[in-house]
Amino acid sequence: MSDQAAPGMPGSPEDWSGYLARTRWFAGKGRPFRVTGAERLGLLPGSVDGGPRVVLDLVEVAYDDEAAARGGDQARERYQVPLACYPDAQQRLDHAFVGWWEDPELGWVHAYDAAHDREAAACWLRSFDRAAREPDGTLTDGALTFHRLPGHDLDLEATSTLFSGEQSNSSLAFGEDALMKLFRKVTVGTNPDIEVHAALTRAGSEHVAALRGWLDARDPASGETLQLAMLQAYLRTASDGWELALASVRNLFTSEDLHAREVGGDFSAEAARLGTALAETHAVLAEHFATDRLTGDDAARLAAAMEARLDDALAAVPELAAHEGALRSLYAAVAALPEVAVQRVHGDLHLGQTLRTVEGWKLVDFEGEPARPLHERVLPDSPWRDVAGMMRSLDYAPHVVARTLAEGDPAWAEQLHERAAEWSHRNRNHFVNAYAGRGLTDEERTLLAAYEADKAVYETVYETRNRPSWVQIPLAAVARIGA
Repeated sequence: MSDQAAPGMPGSPEDWSGYLARTRWFAGKGRPFRVTGAERLGLLPGSVDGGPRVVLDLVEVAYDDEAAARGGDQARERYQVPLACYPDAQQRLDHAFVGWWEDPELGWVHAYDAAHDREAAACWLRSFDRAAREPDGTLTDGALTFHRLPGHDLDLEATSTLFSGEQSNSSLAFGEDALMKLFRKVTVGTNPDIEVHAALTRAGSEHVAALRGWLDARDPASGETLQLAMLQAYLRTASDGWELALASVRNLFTSEDLHAREVGGDFSAEAARLGTALAETHAVLAEHFATDRLTGDDAARLAAAMEARLDDALAAVPELAAHEGALRSLYAAVAALPEVAVQRVHGDLHLGQTLRTVEGWKLVDFEGEPARPLHERVLPDSPWRDVAGMMRSLDYAPHVVARTLAEGDPAWAEQLHERAAEWSHRNRNHFVNAYAGRGLTDEERTLLAAYEADKAVYETVYETRNRPSWVQIPLAAVARIGA
């Protein structure tokens, strides 16, 4: 690989690859990759004299492994890297340094990832504010277009804080006023997170943070739309759903003589509220997006996709073989269903995608499974996929705590896992009963079981590759579902 920039290319392949490898959000870590190009999308119109020039660059990465050889979305990816460009070095931003080069538009610059720079972040805020003052709520500057929804004036004095826990994207809070999510891996087309948030916000849904606006760009290669960022209300009182569930489990484990229904940290009421929130969200999504009913071959293809994922998992997790027959029978029951209702869903729902606020539960991150191609993530799916994702999360939480505590005191392991099963059973029941508002039909039970099994099979592969000592958590779920 040459360390020289291609003509007109900002930076060099060496600069870009070195920085990508250090980030949390780059999905190609662990794969052999090459930076094959970088293109300038535009200069943020909110740049001011004396501040950094903030440019949005698109970096293309090519892979050289078996997944890439199969082609498709596994061969190449494009990442958005916004740059704060200064004529002189900025020591306060050393951790976000990308490179030093002669930029084709700006001359010699020291380039830093702009998400880490408060002065650069203010450029996004000013640009969104300018869009709100346009008659149609849009501000176009070159290839960039800022969109604003009416009803809220941004706090232009708010300073940005970059969330350290983000991985696939980057999120910046502007004081307690607004939150901006920068999409790092970008593809042509409408981002489902923006699309769904816009629909739910316009419908007045209480279960999402209101969308304030979003940023589009014109793809230099195709001329089509790329969606780069979304701005939404900041949820000041929010608590992470996963952390709340873990706290409830720990409370149970420290109350040795009490059942889950008796401890002060009982989570069942919250699980029920979460079920209601999901049901109401699904109802709004069904009103604003296409719905359908899968029959015949279409229903069979749904089951076949689950079978294919099982085939791949069996090669990675030999312990699944003991449950193969039961799982295939369950998937065959899905294929035999007379019809399967499908609609727009969350697609990757678990406790970590929920926030508890004083106004109730909020659902976040409607992008779907990040590893799936965009055209698949926006397809209608059964709402029972979302229910199953939450059911698996409500089972995982207590067993994660139990396994962690058992490592310190193996003699207590059996009792811990019994209490974990009690917490799981109670909260899963409250969640699904509140979601359905009635007993489930036989068809619904089949779909829920199949989606739970599909999710648990995926979890066995993930744990085998990342935390082998935890693989018994999803394996136990597979055994229970297939029993």
